[in-house]
Amino acid sequence: MKKNIFTLLAVASLGLALTNCSSKQPVERVNENSVTDLSGRWNDTDSRLTAEEITAEMMDHSWYSTFASENGAKKPVIIVGLITNKSHEHIATETFSKDIEKAIINSGRMKLVQAGNMREEVRAERADQQNNAAQNTIKKFGMEHGADFMLQGTVNSIVDQGKKEKAVYYQIDLELTNIQTNEKVWIGDKKIKKIVR
Repeated sequence: MKKNIFTLLAVASLGLALTNCSSKQPVERVNENSVTDLSGRWNDTDSRLTAEEITAEMMDHSWYSTFASENGAKKPVIIVGLITNKSHEHIATETFSKDIEKAIINSGRMKLVQAGNMREEVRAERADQQNNAAQNTIKKFGMEHGADFMLQGTVNSIVDQGKKEKAVYYQIDLELTNIQTNEKVWIGDKKIKKIVR
């Protein structure tokens, strides 16, 4: 009787182990630039492509050539401000902001300065160096590049849903403001529409 119970428990344990092994979801690594759209929601492809396209549009606008001609071909200094999510879903706007910053830097046509908490961390390091770094390596106060322009924006969405289909529309609006004059020098947008069946 004990052998039967032991055998039954061993078979049950083996069956449970095999069930757990077979229920694991397979994972496939793919190229980070490949288009993956599983749900129809905002995703990494939307973030990256929007940042690249809207930054290229920003640099092709007349504000850029006007600034360069008025400032001896100097590269404009940009700071990326708040990009607010007003859409129906959670969007990691910090990731989108980083995609925009990367596109600005990779263009080689503009300079980018640090914003927000990261700027404060850099300033704290500079302050710490005043007391703790070798004299010939101390970074001075008052030498930061002041931004010429601030980029800000919003992400909005509209959802239209029927019985079996859903249309998701995103509109990303960005505005570039001259910090000295408070003049809006450029407004750009990107629209994305997805049908989910």
